[in-house]
Amino acid sequence: MTITRPLKTRSKVITLGCRLNSYESEVMRGHAEQAGLENSVIINTCAVTAEAVRTARQTIRRTKKDNPEANIIVTGCAAQIDPAQFANMPEVHRVIGNHEKMQADTWTAPAMLHGTEKILVNDIMSVKETAAHLIDGMEGRARAYVQVQNGCDHRCTFCIIPYGRGNSRSVPAGEIVQMIRRLVDTGHFEIVLTGVDLTSWGADLPGQPQLGNLVQRILKLVPELRQLRISSIDAIEMDDALFETMGEPRLAPFMHLSLQHGDNLILKRMKRRHSREDAIELSQKLRTIRPDMALGADIIAGFPTETDAAFENSVRLVEDCNLAFLHVFPYSPRPGTPAARMPQLEKAVIKDRAARLRETGATALARHLGTHIGQQRDVLVEQDTSGRLGDFSQVMLQGFEALEAGRPVPARIVAHDGRKLIAEPA
Repeated sequence: MTITRPLKTRSKVITLGCRLNSYESEVMRGHAEQAGLENSVIINTCAVTAEAVRTARQTIRRTKKDNPEANIIVTGCAAQIDPAQFANMPEVHRVIGNHEKMQADTWTAPAMLHGTEKILVNDIMSVKETAAHLIDGMEGRARAYVQVQNGCDHRCTFCIIPYGRGNSRSVPAGEIVQMIRRLVDTGHFEIVLTGVDLTSWGADLPGQPQLGNLVQRILKLVPELRQLRISSIDAIEMDDALFETMGEPRLAPFMHLSLQHGDNLILKRMKRRHSREDAIELSQKLRTIRPDMALGADIIAGFPTETDAAFENSVRLVEDCNLAFLHVFPYSPRPGTPAARMPQLEKAVIKDRAARLRETGATALARHLGTHIGQQRDVLVEQDTSGRLGDFSQVMLQGFEALEAGRPVPARIVAHDGRKLIAEPA
């Protein structure tokens, strides 16, 4: 996903990668505006795969070609992990680390444009705290993302992200509640809690509260909040308080699970901490508590040593967990990770398996969308004539007048095109 938002000061931000990057881009946008930074393009990179890094380099070259007079400032996970790679690109003016990019002082125009050091990247593992950063929101007033956690203490064999984000650290609950109140007061309907390893929130705070405690506190202390959504979570780390809160109507009936694979041996080689059976049990438990719950998941196709039988276990997992939304990653070796040293599959095999998983996901999505036809639902308007249901299903709105982003409208679901629902006024 790439999001480009122009800055009022004639600079702009290009975001590559995850929702957390999107949130952090909004923070940088605010810092750059306050500092009066002009004639610059800030590129917030991703490093989740080798392909993501290649995309970052391509984006830098294309951006400089399109904006030859602009200063190209590169930040994000790819820049944090290998700053020299980007500093050596002639198109790049500055390389900023993941911690530095969130500090207002970094963006003062004189220091950013005329400083002598091309690389401003410190040891991310030395960062011990994550502070709340106030933003005015995103995507109109439909929803806003709130960072509650950063970093990761786990070391999955395919993942380089801990070296771009550092160890897990949490934003204190009081700061989170304050931030959400601000966003609700400015008219946001939905708040999304986001982080690198969201279910590890609280482990580094006094008393070691858990994510479920945070969710309960938000719902209690911000009664004006219409809908709270939780982003991707680790399948093995859901706590009892979070399960207890699943039935709360203001909590969106959607969970995106970090599953990664459906075969137990591959899960062990990935150094995941859950089994196939754990994933199936979790999905069943969630639907018992919340029958209208929709589930999404990340699945990697073509992990090293993946046999035909192991791959079929991933395909079957889509049905066994009744997944509605599938995010498929074709495996690509990431230098610096243990999986990159394992026996690799041929690229053609990986490509074919990813395509089949996507086909399986498309079938699952169509089946899920079909369950809504003929029903009346409230649709949160995002922009123009599109919106989403609480379970994250995308909706195309037809025949409506004067739609306002950030407001729910009653709608009757009449059809779907395999990717999104089609709705008319109720």
